Amino acid sequence: MPPLLVVDGPSLLYRAFFALPDSITDDDGKPVNALLGMANLLLYSIEEKQPRATVLCFGAEAAHYRTDAYAGYHAERPPVPDDLAHQWAQVDDFFGAFGFHIATSEDLEADDLLGSYATVEAKAGGHALLLTGDRDMYQCASDDVTVLYVRTGKQGPDEVGPAEVLDRYGVPPAAVPDFIALRGDPSDGLPGAKGIGEKTAADLLRRHGSLDGVLDAAIREKPGVRKALFGNEDLLRAFRDIATLRHVEVKRPADAPLDGERAAAAARARGMNRLAERLAKLG
Repeated sequence: MPPLLVVDGPSLLYRAFFALPDSITDDDGKPVNALLGMANLLLYSIEEKQPRATVLCFGAEAAHYRTDAYAGYHAERPPVPDDLAHQWAQVDDFFGAFGFHIATSEDLEADDLLGSYATVEAKAGGHALLLTGDRDMYQCASDDVTVLYVRTGKQGPDEVGPAEVLDRYGVPPAAVPDFIALRGDPSDGLPGAKGIGEKTAADLLRRHGSLDGVLDAAIREKPGVRKALFGNEDLLRAFRDIATLRHVEVKRPADAPLDGERAAAAARARGMNRLAERLAKLG
């Protein structure tokens, strides 16, 4: 069975927007760099993996269940740039022409939707590919779910499974939220435990199995670690909860191959003539 490709829409749009110059415009002189860059990232994986369908996920910038747990979550992120907001508003129309499923939630974040689609695909006996630039998604890696991690300056994404998560973080996928709670995540505004970095976080989790195990054994740790843990138990558990994906019931998408002809027309209408030629050949 071909895999299901599930895409972190905000992550890819932002990466494409900042990676490509805003001199890439449509016939009205408005930037289309984010749409073009995201389309090229998607086509690379579609041509290589031949998915049975593609789902683009979009959601809240900072879901209430995360900001309620910690007010600093995403607090320092700047607003969406105007030139990106203009392109964001075209996502449904542009990528809908590709034949993609577009899943949007006002309450959940995009990563929650990614994890939910991966779960429903795996339960149906399929394989899910999660295309993202967010390492929080490493917690989804399994025999049935592969994270396609997009890195700046690299043509194709890295394929990340359980072995790669263990190699990179020193912990298995299930322990990634515990790892984030201890190490912190500056991109999300989570400070973690003061003075505990990646190596110490991984070592603590290897020895004690989970964040709860680490906190229970804190009295036996060296003074610096003990000080970082004592008195911060509730906050660290809140960080773990924030880093843990929420599952929501979603419908397994029907097969939907790329519609190259309609996609080419949508690209051509925005002045993306080279992309339109590529799509027309694929169609």
